[in-house]
Amino acid sequence: MATASAPAGTRPAGILRQAIGWHRPLMIMVVAMAGVTLVSFAGVLFDDRVQMGVSPWEKPMKFGIAFVAYGLTLAWMLSLPHKGKRFTWWLGTVLALCGVLDVGVVLIQGARGMFSHFNSSGDWGAELTQTIFSIFVPLLMLANLILAITLIVQRIGDKATALAIRLAAFSSVAGMGLGLLISFNPEPMGGVYTDGNGNAVELAISHNVGIRDDTAVMPFTGWSSTGGDLRIPHFVGMHGMQVLLLLGLLLSLLAARVAWLRDERTRRSVVAVAGVGYAGLTALVTWQALRGQSLIHPDARTLATLGLIVVVVAAGMTAVHAVGKSRAKTAAAAEAEPARERELI
Repeated sequence: MATASAPAGTRPAGILRQAIGWHRPLMIMVVAMAGVTLVSFAGVLFDDRVQMGVSPWEKPMKFGIAFVAYGLTLAWMLSLPHKGKRFTWWLGTVLALCGVLDVGVVLIQGARGMFSHFNSSGDWGAELTQTIFSIFVPLLMLANLILAITLIVQRIGDKATALAIRLAAFSSVAGMGLGLLISFNPEPMGGVYTDGNGNAVELAISHNVGIRDDTAVMPFTGWSSTGGDLRIPHFVGMHGMQVLLLLGLLLSLLAARVAWLRDERTRRSVVAVAGVGYAGLTALVTWQALRGQSLIHPDARTLATLGLIVVVVAAGMTAVHAVGKSRAKTAAAAEAEPARERELI
C-alpha cells in the first residue's frame, strides 16, 4: 500500500532549500559564521593558551554564534513580503559583507592568541583589525539602522508579526547603540594586559566599569563576575531581535490551538507587553553595568527594579489574557448563532 509523503516544502531538504533562498548573501554569511564557530570551538578544546582568564578562541566563537543568529533572523525577515525589497536586499548584502570582514579579523587575532579589540600594540594584525573595524563597524551600524527604519514604517504580516518585527528591528538598533558605550569607557588602570602568547599589550578601552577586564570572569561569556560589564547590555539588546521574533512566531502557531490567542489584536497585545518587559530588562542591565555592578551580584535596588518589571509584565499579561478570553467567547457565540437559527427553522 502506498504511503503519503510529506509536502516537499516540509521535508528537511525542502526547508533547507527555502532557507538558502531567503537572502543568499546573508545565508552565505551564516554558513561562514557557522564555520568560524566550529573552528573556534576546536581551538577552545585543543589550544591551552589563555588571555583575560579565557581562551583567545572564545571571542571569535561567540561572534560566530551571534552572527549566525543575527543572519538567520534578518534573512527570514527580508524573505517576507514588504515594500522596497530590492533596496532591503542591498542593505542585507552590505550587512553580510561587513559581518564576514569584522568577524574574520576577530578570528585571525584569536588564532594568533592576540587581542582584537582596542589593541594599540602596532602589530600588523592589530593594525588590520582596527582598519577593518573603523570602516565596516560604522557601515554595519548604519545599514542596520536604515534597514530597521525601512521595516518599522511598514506593516509586514499580521498585526502581531508586524509589531514583533518592528520591536525586533528597534532592539537590534538599540543593542548596537549600547555597544558604543564601550568605546567611551577608557581603561581605568594603565591598560597593560597579557595576551595568549604571554606578551604585554596595551589596551586603550575597557569592557568593565571601574575594574580591570581580567579581574574575574564568568565561564564562557567572559563577563565580569565582580564588576559592571558593558558587553551585557549590548548582548541583551542585540538578541532581543531573536526573542521578540520567536515570540511572534510562537503566538501564530499557538493561535490554532489556544482560543484566546486567535484574535490578532490579542496576540499583538502579548507582543507589546513582552516588548515593554524586554526594554525594561535591557535598561536594567545597562543601569547595573554603568554602576559597576556584576550581573550575578545584584544589589537591593537592582532586585527591586527587576521585581517591578516582573509585576508590570505579569499584570499586563493578565489583562491581555482576560480581554482575549472575552473576545474568544464573543467570537464563539457569534459562530454558534447561525447554527442555533438553523435549528429553529
